[in-house]
Amino acid sequence: MSKIEINNVFKIFGPKPSSVLQMVKDGSSKEEILEKTGHTVGLDNVTLKINEGETFVCMGLSGSGKSTLIRHLNRLIDPTDGEILIEGTNVMSLKKEELIDFRRHKMSMVFQRFGLFPHKTVLQNVGYGLEMQGVELEKRNNVSMEKIESVGLTGFENQFPNQLSGGMQQRVGLARALATDTDIMLMDEAFSALDPLIRSDMQKQLLALQSELKKTIVFITHDLDESLKLGDHIGILNAGKLVQVGTPVDIIMNPADDYVEAFVKDVNRAKVIKAKIIMKSINETTNEEKNNLIKIHEDQFIEEFLPQVVCNNANCEVVDKQGNVKGYITNKELQHSLSKS
Repeated sequence: MSKIEINNVFKIFGPKPSSVLQMVKDGSSKEEILEKTGHTVGLDNVTLKINEGETFVCMGLSGSGKSTLIRHLNRLIDPTDGEILIEGTNVMSLKKEELIDFRRHKMSMVFQRFGLFPHKTVLQNVGYGLEMQGVELEKRNNVSMEKIESVGLTGFENQFPNQLSGGMQQRVGLARALATDTDIMLMDEAFSALDPLIRSDMQKQLLALQSELKKTIVFITHDLDESLKLGDHIGILNAGKLVQVGTPVDIIMNPADDYVEAFVKDVNRAKVIKAKIIMKSINETTNEEKNNLIKIHEDQFIEEFLPQVVCNNANCEVVDKQGNVKGYITNKELQHSLSKS
């Protein structure tokens, strides 16, 4: 069973969304609906499964529906039609008190604009979710300090948000989300307000934490490079419709339509394709192709070993963490994988 299931979800904004629903189901476009009824289609028949422990990135241009989608998961927004299941429970069936408890213990959220309390210290901000859960002060502070340390803010626990840089404030937001130890983390454009270097640092921080914690993360962004860097799977939205779901390599190598193809046309494939994706098995490789070898790891991205291959006109021997040979990549095949249209 998937951790999160979104089944045939429609969201229409306007005074009488139910009266417009059938038009959407019959295939009227977002533009037609707006012109004829004054209603806005936020989501159009979105169906999606997200597995436990993965980082699922939802991306699209402004107005595509990605932020609307993530807010359905914790019922900040209710769908016009369809169902949302979290661990098999339909969140639409939750009563008010059940929904409050669900939000406190099942999901945490990291916002684009940090969402910190200006009158609370870093320690108090990080511990706020625990406070809402009723955790006593000493334990709350101990857990908060542990998470503050995990995001590299030791020594800043008694500072206030206005004393911190934007990147540090976002680290506080991340620590607060981690402190409640929820299974699911929702991250809505969490890094988009940051400067490029700080943003890159936060991405690395998240990857390092996720490799250890294995949370189920739903990450919203409009940035393709960020999607490719963070996502185990990526879903691309266009005008409220989910047009493609796949791994980063799926999205790059096999775009589903012109919209996705336009997104990925300028991507540096060397940054997103790993050795194990393009290697040939041992049995498929000739003895001649095993000459002039450099050894690379199966999880290395092409950009990491490409200069060495080019400089030495070499082929690659691909090994796993234990040093076992898993396959080979010839220089010719490497060049082909980068130029494939």
